[in-house]
Order: sequence, then structure tokens, then C-alpha cells
Amino acid sequence: MIWEIMFFFLVISFVYSSVGFGGGSSYLALLAVYGLPFQELRLIALLCNVIVVTGGVVVYVRNKQLNWKKTIPLVLVSVPMAFLGAILKISQSTFFVILGISLIVASVLLWIEKTRKNNFKNSEHQSILKDAGIGAGIGFLSGLVGIGGGIFLSPILNLMRWDSAKKIAATASLFILLNSISGILGQVKTINSDIDFQRLILLCLAVFIGGQIGSRVSIKWSPVVIKRITAVLVFIAGVNVLIKYVPQLF
Repeated sequence: MIWEIMFFFLVISFVYSSVGFGGGSSYLALLAVYGLPFQELRLIALLCNVIVVTGGVVVYVRNKQLNWKKTIPLVLVSVPMAFLGAILKISQSTFFVILGISLIVASVLLWIEKTRKNNFKNSEHQSILKDAGIGAGIGFLSGLVGIGGGIFLSPILNLMRWDSAKKIAATASLFILLNSISGILGQVKTINSDIDFQRLILLCLAVFIGGQIGSRVSIKWSPVVIKRITAVLVFIAGVNVLIKYVPQLF
């Protein structure tokens, strides 16, 4: 089973890294399907996120594609909120229901998102409170579910015409990295000795390979096509999770 999961993780990290995401939502969906222990799901997804997006963030920073003035309000509030979400204790059934709903919402956002070049609002009147509110909400959900949040943030910022496509991708990558690290720190507080560290290392190795290849290889499909295929897969996974765990709440 572990070799099958490693293969899927490698493919997921390859595809997601090519469009600036970490893949946390799809890792969680896959792990839920395979029935891995509840305590391991979020930690595995967050660690894999960090491994996949770190290289991309370094490239974005070197190429000066981050608009720090806009990005700081988003991440400054999201990081502590991600930590808070990560340490919040919820039941297994509640977690999977929240995960299922989150996956469906994310799939809808990905589907309606359009790739923009420079068609954004070039306004000097940045709404810091609005950006901080978006960061706080997505950050908390990210920590609670065990994802980086980029799958929510990127479509929302594109729909808002927040900035150019490249700068939104750069912001989403940094957002994923910082919130994933914050979520991991929250998870460490609740980690137990039952975690299969060998499996954890193997899955991290798989996403490292996939992420490195994806960040360097140019995929012929357009980002919109990739995101819409991802949206369909994430939607199916979300529905399956809800079908399995909603009845357990009653």
C-alpha cells in the first residue's frame, strides 16, 4: 500500500508544484481514502506542503515577485490563526466532515478561477483589514484541516483581481509555507508515539522528488486545465469523505 501512496504523492506534488500549490488538500483526500490513522493525516499533509513549496518560495523571492506590502497583512494574521486551528481538538468524524466540505468549496473556487495576466486593480488604497481578515479565516481553516490554504487563497485573490497572476502565485506559495509550518508546530503539541515515522519519511521523499521535477519541468497543459482537473478530483474526494463520515455524526 505504501508504494501506491508514494506514487500518487509523487504525481500530486509534481502537478501542484507546477502551478504554485503544495497539494495538501489532495494528500489529505488520498490518505482518507486509504484509511490512514486520523492523527497522522494533518501532519503528513503539512510536512509535504513545506517540502513542495519551499523551493518555489525561494525562486519567487530571488526574482522579486513578492509584493511584500500586500503580502505581509495576509500572512501576519494567518500564521497564529493556523497554529490555533492546529491545536484545536475535534473528533475524527467532525474533522472529516469539515475536510469534505472544505474540499468541495476548494474545488468550486478552483473551477471558477481564471488565469489573469495583468488584469488587476492597480489601486493605491489597499484594504489592509480586508486582507488580514482573509488571511485569518483561511489560516484558521488551514490549521484545522491540515492544509496550507493556497487552494483557497489563490482563487479568492484572483477573483478579487488582487494583483497580477505571478504575484498571486508567489503570495500563495509563501502563505502555504508559513501556515504549514505554523500548523506543524501546533500538531507537535498533540503528536503521539504511534506515528509511523518510516511511512512519513517515505511520503516526504516522494513529494520532494515530485516537487523538484514539477518546479523545473514545463507542462504543456495550461494552468487553467490543470486546476480544473484538480478541481474535479478534489470535488469527488470531498463528496466521498462526506458520504462516509456525515452519518457518523448522528
